[in-house]
Amino acid sequence: MKTPFFLIGTAALCCFGLNQTCTAGETAKPNILILLADDLGYGELGCYGQEVIKTPNIDAFAKTGMRFTSFYSGTSVCSPSRASLMTGIHTGHLSIRGNKGQYPDKWDRVPLRKSELTLAEMLKTAGYQTAMIGKWHLDLPDDTSTWAKGRGFDYAVQEQWGVSADGEDLDERMQWIDNRKDSAFYDFSKYKCLDEFRTNFALDYLDKKEANKPFFLYMSYRIPHAHELKLRDNDLYKGLGWPEIERRHASRITLWDEQVQRLLDKLKKMGELENTLIILTSDNGPHNENGHDYHFFNSSGGLNGFKRELYEGGIRVPMIAVWQGKIKAGAETAFPAAFYDMMPTLAEVAGVKAQKQIDGISFLPHLFGKTQKQHDYFYWEIQEGASAKGFKQAARSGKWKAVRIADSYKTELYDLSTDLLERNDVSAKYPDVVAKMEQILKKQSVKIDHFPFSGGIFK
Repeated sequence: MKTPFFLIGTAALCCFGLNQTCTAGETAKPNILILLADDLGYGELGCYGQEVIKTPNIDAFAKTGMRFTSFYSGTSVCSPSRASLMTGIHTGHLSIRGNKGQYPDKWDRVPLRKSELTLAEMLKTAGYQTAMIGKWHLDLPDDTSTWAKGRGFDYAVQEQWGVSADGEDLDERMQWIDNRKDSAFYDFSKYKCLDEFRTNFALDYLDKKEANKPFFLYMSYRIPHAHELKLRDNDLYKGLGWPEIERRHASRITLWDEQVQRLLDKLKKMGELENTLIILTSDNGPHNENGHDYHFFNSSGGLNGFKRELYEGGIRVPMIAVWQGKIKAGAETAFPAAFYDMMPTLAEVAGVKAQKQIDGISFLPHLFGKTQKQHDYFYWEIQEGASAKGFKQAARSGKWKAVRIADSYKTELYDLSTDLLERNDVSAKYPDVVAKMEQILKKQSVKIDHFPFSGGIFK
């Protein structure tokens, strides 16, 4: 029976395992902090060209490190994109290709395979204490072994999807279970947004973590996702004549900006800021849901497409990397990288060997201003719904970008060097390039259970 409420599972803080502390004279391993937004578009931060929505703290943060202008999420929707981030595997090889998959009698959620090692499981072998707070979305509600706390996170505070036993919408009434109480209902009316509540857990974790071990904190926010709780702060952006849905959207992002700063302030107060690699990014492009129009704030930064599409607007996302004294402040780079490069990068940071399972390449040398190996190509796919129309593939090789929607039986081709907005399909002009890109699309999509169109659809 499915869990009929939002549930949070938390492992005790003391159960870290694989303890490894630094001895005298040993260089301390850096802390690692990932700040992941939910559906934040390429153009929704001031440092990426946003002119209306205010994000002063993140804009200032970006000036202290490197800002990527050609960084890609795992794909264009939550679960498979986050799975790619967690495993270093691209979506053609992953067990998760969409938010839900096909079962004999239903279309439902698919968990990560146990053989797909997570960032937390890898970093624990390097002596890290690990924590995840917020949206996990890689599990089955009824199988706690698939939750974050069962996939390498010592401390995990996550939500589950669902409704109460009497059918009540639990957006306003969420049950949380942690190591202090068996269960408790919290009053959210005092919080400006739910991400303030989540950030409180993070601050509490930082106070109670083990002092002599490096930490990995995966802070998985929900802003500006359309399903986030209603705001309690009704004063932001008042009187501008905007539709209420747009005022709330802008407010969410500005409120998230405040929560990011709270974490940065905490690290500075603890004396941990200089020894922490911080990465801020988004799981996919901007959403267009619940009446919100992603054009209203130019959320994709002018790029074509949005969430659930594999055009640049659906997969090119903000990415800021800060490591004081290691990464040059104020740097900007067009170096292309993707979510599945995160695992080998963090493996190199932690001093452990990257797993054979991964498709990524470490971009740590680039963060340090050095030359390094680049991808011959990038690959993405997504399966939304049970029809062929919902299966989409994309690949990028150098300047060329191919996009294929399965039921069209056609591969579109764009030259990103002259057409970043993907307005001109040049497939008819370059059939040889199309043939090369189709070989990538065919080879990189491995057939897998639960996703009937995996492997691609070609005449």
